[in-house]
Amino acid sequence: MHSVELFAGCGGLALGVSEAGFKHMLVVERDHSACSTLSANQLQGVRHVSDWPLKECDVIGLDYSNLTERIDLLSGGPPCQPFSIGGAHLGPLDERNMWPEAIRAVREIKPKTFLFENVRGLLRPAFARYLEYLRLQLARPDITPKAPFDWEAHLIRLSKAGKSASEPTYRVAIGDINAADYGAAQKRHRVIIMGVRSDITSQLTLPTPSHSREALIWSQEVSGDYWDHHRISRRLRPPITQATRALVDRLRAEGRPIEKPWVTVRDAIYDLPPPRINQEPLPNHRLHPGARSYPHHTGSTWDEPAKALKAGAHGVPGGENMLVLKNGRVRYFSIREMARLQGFPDNFVVTGGWVHSIKQLGNAVPVPVGLTFAKALREVIIKSEFRSTSEAVAL
Repeated sequence: MHSVELFAGCGGLALGVSEAGFKHMLVVERDHSACSTLSANQLQGVRHVSDWPLKECDVIGLDYSNLTERIDLLSGGPPCQPFSIGGAHLGPLDERNMWPEAIRAVREIKPKTFLFENVRGLLRPAFARYLEYLRLQLARPDITPKAPFDWEAHLIRLSKAGKSASEPTYRVAIGDINAADYGAAQKRHRVIIMGVRSDITSQLTLPTPSHSREALIWSQEVSGDYWDHHRISRRLRPPITQATRALVDRLRAEGRPIEKPWVTVRDAIYDLPPPRINQEPLPNHRLHPGARSYPHHTGSTWDEPAKALKAGAHGVPGGENMLVLKNGRVRYFSIREMARLQGFPDNFVVTGGWVHSIKQLGNAVPVPVGLTFAKALREVIIKSEFRSTSEAVAL
């Protein structure tokens, strides 16, 4: 199956899509640092990445007519700054808002499915009407806006069209997800917008979470499997809180959860040697000095998924890119450790200095999230093709 990746960054979503069985026909990113990272991994022959047709350019005005293959999946993460809680909150008025370009790509490429990721801030009440606009426009991309562009006027037209008897071009599902629920070693809340052409299916739902906190608590406090796996003696285990004890009592009554346990920081990086300032035993595994905690930015603990990695290099924005050590002090995660927390393979190298590297990783989509959602869309396509073949044979 063929795919196109826009706003690729350093390739987290694109890698997950590739692992789900899609072959990229085009991978687009404008940031030079991110493109340098992808190019370096292509030269090293990193699996999947080496085959990507990378194009370093802006998506604005990008011509898609040269795509000769049918596209089964269009994916990408439009820039999140316009809707980020830490930004200027300009939303659709922000010149960095690339949702119109994402919609244009859907309109012109006409993929069977699409998958977009963005920050949770898009769900804020201030952006409720714009989110509804995105939903309706992605459902009916062929209803183009009139010049001069006014999304609110266009929303009125789309709303009227939605009340008609005609079928939308795409079925659209929007979800507020936690990446930890899908196998990432981070508590990273994001918005997923996915769509499937209506001729392929009449229903669309987000994949069911595969991992849960309840399953992690069970493995830690009921079965003890987690501690046994990591060879942590009872005296070295963190004390159980009153809230967790209440959850344990409920779990004992209900039975073992069906999901897999959340992936913790320890699960993700336990086999790496401690990073050092003047030594790099593995690529990207050097200690960056100067970490210190701030109010409400106190770093991640070993035995839970990490707090969401941030793209900032210092101060509060970078405060969560830290690990709390046994002595209570904090240190920055190494770039290699951050890559692990995002699900990148160990032979994937992030190029550039500290600032450019954590910007790339802090903005990346965790690879397991891309894999899960792309795999779900692939299964929808396969079922549709099987159904069409069965119907043709029956005739």
